[in-house]
Amino acid sequence: MTTQAVEIGPDASTRVGWRGWVALAVLMLPVILVSVDNTVLSFALPAIGRDLEPTSAQQLWIVDVYPLVLAALLVTMGTMGDRFGRRRMLLIGATGFATISALAAFAPTAELLILARAAMGVFGAMLMPSTLSLLRSIFTDRDQRRLAIAVWASMFSAGAALGPIVGGVLLEHFSWGSVFLLALPVLVPLLVLAPFLVPESRDPHPGRIDPPSIVLSMATMVPIVFAIKELAVHGVGSAAWAFLAIGALFGVVFVRRQLCMRVPMLDMRLFRDGTFTGALLVNLLSVVGLVGFLFFVAQYLQLVLGLSPLDAGLALVPGLAAMIIAGFLVVPLGRRIAPRVLVPAALAFSALGYAVVGLSGADAASTTLIVAFVSLGLGIGAAETVANELILASAPPAKAGAASAVSETAYELGAVLGTAVLGGAVTALYRGHLELPAALPREARDPARETLAGAMQEADRLDGALGEALREAAASAFGAGVGVTAVMGAALVVIAAVIAAATLRGSRAPSRVEH
Repeated sequence: MTTQAVEIGPDASTRVGWRGWVALAVLMLPVILVSVDNTVLSFALPAIGRDLEPTSAQQLWIVDVYPLVLAALLVTMGTMGDRFGRRRMLLIGATGFATISALAAFAPTAELLILARAAMGVFGAMLMPSTLSLLRSIFTDRDQRRLAIAVWASMFSAGAALGPIVGGVLLEHFSWGSVFLLALPVLVPLLVLAPFLVPESRDPHPGRIDPPSIVLSMATMVPIVFAIKELAVHGVGSAAWAFLAIGALFGVVFVRRQLCMRVPMLDMRLFRDGTFTGALLVNLLSVVGLVGFLFFVAQYLQLVLGLSPLDAGLALVPGLAAMIIAGFLVVPLGRRIAPRVLVPAALAFSALGYAVVGLSGADAASTTLIVAFVSLGLGIGAAETVANELILASAPPAKAGAASAVSETAYELGAVLGTAVLGGAVTALYRGHLELPAALPREARDPARETLAGAMQEADRLDGALGEALREAAASAFGAGVGVTAVMGAALVVIAAVIAAATLRGSRAPSRVEH
């Protein structure tokens, strides 16, 4: 017997009992999985590089295409959840995600792996808005919702950090395909338990499914993210500006269409609230900082410092713990300290973590990176918890799906930009600083210039002093790129702190129960 559908309305305002908290635990399964999937490939990239031999562009697309498709479809899927049922979308997404993940594990070429990752993005877009909007419908009491969102944000951030750790453990014993098979033991319990424990909910007056709006939203997201990725990898001389202009043009058309519709697919009035918009930007820039950090640190620990995947993953455990702890500790602080003070203070720790890496540069030791990640995790864990609570508190209860979808779009766009901007920057800087040994054979030069993994693979194939010279040159170039990229990451976090101070004017605890 399944739980009854709930239409979110003004009278839904009660404190939940044990059943609500068990439902929260079930909803955390897809949250952890999707966030793990954002970063788990950072540690699998060296193994994928050796097996499938992707180009540098393909390597970035293997990572990028999943969150790109996810971000492009989140608003659409959030609106569909509002109309057809958020739990229903969650179960459809879980089924598809598990199936495609199993196929991706055995992809024989880089092209097919990219295609599988894109399909995973489609079903992943059904999962994430559903989890956050279902929390909004289950926990109507403000204090309970603060704690539930702290769990959600902590698990999302922890999942992003857990990705490399899980990847390290799996890659120590299995092939790279095992990181995709992880979806099966996580999502099968969800499919069994959710129909019994998670109540269905929907918007009683949802926006209609508008095909032109769906096309326009994708036509906005895809060119903009592609343009940013191209700028990061190829510089200002590329055709990226044309794609940026195309995306911006479609974005204007999308906004105008929503404003003219009587019942829009996405209610643009949500963005008139400065707290809502500011919290979204804080989330976006925080995720850029987190994912970008993990992208280059995962490679640095393995390919430069020579740690095994397992040891490299374990090196990130203290930062993971710091992120989770900060997410929970900030809940009682949020009742006493205004968000415009609390969030910038938290992000100062993240900026400090990046500064530590930037000052170390090419000489960063594993201990330095561990300390830096702890500092980064403290700030992001606290800031995202506060920002997510403000996003949901600022939106009308009936629009929980749309608000959650916009919030998730910021998360996933941040994951794309973290890889594209910071990951692309470290790749470009690596190439710019790389000085290949004069005696290096011609057939080894192109793979060495493509990626750090390619250089290390060629170094392993060469004998003696020449291989060692290539290894040292590649490590030095990548380390120099990491130092500069860390400064960029610190700047992004500082910008997020300034935005928070200027826009987050939400009250500390205006009411215990919302009516």
